[in-house]
Amino acid sequence: MIRRIATLAMSSLFLAVPAHAALQAGTTAPDFTAQASLAGRTFVFSLQDALRKGPVVVYFYPSAYTQGCNIQAREFAQNMDKFTAAGASIVGVSMDSIARLNEFSADPEYCGGKVAVSSDADGRIAKAYDLKITEREGMKDSRGNAIEHGFIERTTFVVTTDGKVAATITGVSSAENVKQALAAVEQLKAAPAANQHSH
Repeated sequence: MIRRIATLAMSSLFLAVPAHAALQAGTTAPDFTAQASLAGRTFVFSLQDALRKGPVVVYFYPSAYTQGCNIQAREFAQNMDKFTAAGASIVGVSMDSIARLNEFSADPEYCGGKVAVSSDADGRIAKAYDLKITEREGMKDSRGNAIEHGFIERTTFVVTTDGKVAATITGVSSAENVKQALAAVEQLKAAPAANQHSH
């Protein structure tokens, strides 16, 4: 009987934890390489390589050419100078094909050739970051084209040069997501250099 109570207590403990909880600040960001596109040109994005140059904003989003994602890409593109001034680079991650991303990354309305976006077609990167993927059957994008992949939940991670998550931004609007990401990288830049190297 005691064992049964203990088992029940344990199972209720697991139930209290959300099934999907994105990686939190302080945890190590999983390294990844992926096919990506910038200004319509395909390249291989490596998080490890990007971190050698400064903090990286890794933003996961449901799909190119959908309302919230269009806004978010435009906001990142319009604020790119501020991110660059703070020493940070940006990469978007979705389950879109590289062909869709080549169009999206070059589209003057959205990424505008400024924001790199990478393809996580099998959802492997999203899963490594503990993100939820929702299947969306029969959805069409803002151009009327069918979307034939799952949607990764909209979550942004600010990753420091030592590979740690400095901030996790989720559950806010697309524009607010970008605003909070910018605030986080500006805060990192403002932190004393000693603090950056004390790890």
